[in-house]
Amino acid sequence: MRALVLLIVTGALATPAQAQSLQVTGHAGILGEWELSATVSERAASRPKQFAGVLTMKHVGVCTQDGPEEKTGEVRFELSGTPARMKATLLFDGVQCSYSGRLSDSYNGMMTCPDRRPMPLKLWVK
Repeated sequence: MRALVLLIVTGALATPAQAQSLQVTGHAGILGEWELSATVSERAASRPKQFAGVLTMKHVGVCTQDGPEEKTGEVRFELSGTPARMKATLLFDGVQCSYSGRLSDSYNGMMTCPDRRPMPLKLWVK
């Protein structure tokens, strides 16, 4: 009986923890003209926590004529520190952008892309 209990406990401890999945939403641009959404999964258990997933950016500004422009790519980010901070890499259309934000009611910061002016980006992580 002891051997059976020991085997069950050992098996439970050896089971890998489920990777955490999060929803990311946000707005980019001076007027918030881009909506961002992603479902990300935690990469290897590490400190700081690292996440990655598919990113969709949709232009929702009033200047769209043929319907909203939509871009799909990838987002990778890590959450760390006190105060809470996010550092991210956003990849879409062959362009790699970087982002750094601090947590208040959302993560607020600037997204920087090559050959473009920095753009305000506000992200919520649930």
